[in-house]
Amino acid sequence: MLKTLNIENIAVIEKAQIEFNNGLNVLTGETGAGKSIVVDSINAILGERTSRELVRHGADYAFVSALFEDVSDNVAEKLESMGYSPEEDGTLLLTRKITEAGKSVCKINGASATVSILKEIGQMLVNIHGQHDSQSLLNPDSHFLFIDMLSENKEIFADYKNSFHQLITIRRRLKALTDDEEDKDRVLELLDYQIKELESADISVNERTELQKKKAVMDSREALLRALNSSLSALSGNDEFSGAATLVSSCIKEFLSVNASAAIEKIVSKLTDISDEIESVRDLINHEISALDFNEAEREMVEDRLDCLYKLSLKYGNTEEEMLHFLEKAKEKRNAVLYNDDELERLTAEYDKLLEEVMEKADHLSDHRKKIADAFENNVKAQLAFLDMPKIQFKVKFEKGSLTSNGYDKIEFLISTNPGEPAKPLAKIASGGELSRIMLAIKNVIVHNDTIGTLIFDEIDTGVSGRASRKIGLKLKAVSKGTQVITVTHSAQIASAADEHFLIQKDFENNKTYTKVSSLDFEGRKKELARIMGGLDITDTLLKSAEEMLLSESE
Repeated sequence: MLKTLNIENIAVIEKAQIEFNNGLNVLTGETGAGKSIVVDSINAILGERTSRELVRHGADYAFVSALFEDVSDNVAEKLESMGYSPEEDGTLLLTRKITEAGKSVCKINGASATVSILKEIGQMLVNIHGQHDSQSLLNPDSHFLFIDMLSENKEIFADYKNSFHQLITIRRRLKALTDDEEDKDRVLELLDYQIKELESADISVNERTELQKKKAVMDSREALLRALNSSLSALSGNDEFSGAATLVSSCIKEFLSVNASAAIEKIVSKLTDISDEIESVRDLINHEISALDFNEAEREMVEDRLDCLYKLSLKYGNTEEEMLHFLEKAKEKRNAVLYNDDELERLTAEYDKLLEEVMEKADHLSDHRKKIADAFENNVKAQLAFLDMPKIQFKVKFEKGSLTSNGYDKIEFLISTNPGEPAKPLAKIASGGELSRIMLAIKNVIVHNDTIGTLIFDEIDTGVSGRASRKIGLKLKAVSKGTQVITVTHSAQIASAADEHFLIQKDFENNKTYTKVSSLDFEGRKKELARIMGGLDITDTLLKSAEEMLLSESE
């Protein structure tokens, strides 16, 4: 239920806090005092459309907050599905700030939300019915909910929904298979190519790691071979230049061709030793070259294989395991496509069988609803008769529509306001005041089954007599035993039935208009009822009548 409503800078209300109670809460006040602004504020916090004109003149923003207590399980489940949750004590705080530019900032228990989320949650917390209201009663798509609410057999709905969801699951699988069939040749061509490419590659686990190690060894041997060959070339020479061995031999020959002195002989001796050493080194280098295991063709094969695995990894997975897994999945998918016809036939047979079962359950559900609707019609008409609307004929119309998760019933409430006229949809016939009383009648019928915690009626007494107002008050009081009711009224008969009475007053100060909301005690209520009955002149007689009305309600 709605416990606390805070309003700041909305129209003529600068600041107000209203503490609602269980039972029947009544708001009264002179015309233009701001009663409708309270309802507008509640509409705003419930996510209804607003405009920047709602912001009080001279203020930067308007703000509304609503604290709800004891939220129902279905509201808690809905909140959790949207990423929110009530507090541990079961309270829920909704806030909405409307800037002068018309933008909204919304929060649910302090967490940011959108206006659409507020509206979705708000519809589960409060129902508002007024002169210009177009909520559930004017929406035929929601009329089946009123009937279902009265069912004592909840299993029939759960059983149907379970079968329907199975049907939808199979239908989706059939659609996927049908789509695959249309693309079968293209899919098979691609799968065949992928399978052939991977199978031809003959991939083995950890192959790339082993190849990279082998390549590293080959790279090291190649570098050594280059160093040996370069050294041998420097010692032996080639066609373009003379090596160290040739140059040393040339030096020896030069010295031997001249008269040798002791010093020259020593030089020749050392050069001869160097020549012998060079020859020894050349022998060692040639031995190492002949002993070195390096195969250029093998190295090219390793590099080509690594390049192949790299290209495959770009398509099918980073590792050999991932590529082999891709191969297995491709084979499975290829088999699935090849045997698609068999699966399609099996699922089609299963779908046909389940569709027959779902239709039988939908028929059963429709029959169940029609039995409830018969009693519902009679009970609503009895309530309307009590509310001085005896000539209104109320009917529940059934039509067969498409299968949905709620069955195939298209249910709509029809009324006839004049005898002899055919019943027509509520939205086309009923006035605002009539709609409110029809909803009051319906709520009296479903009060013990309704999950909505707060019901608001805005000027439900418009255009009715004092006698009818008295009956409306009694019905509001009856509904309030099971659901919190908040009503804006000009009727003393309705106001006298209140469990909590709020007075909306307009004051003027410093050329500005202010509206305040105050809770009335017994004396305050007596004066307000007298004002409603007598206008400006509040006589002792009116005060006495008001007191008698209040005392009779308390008995």
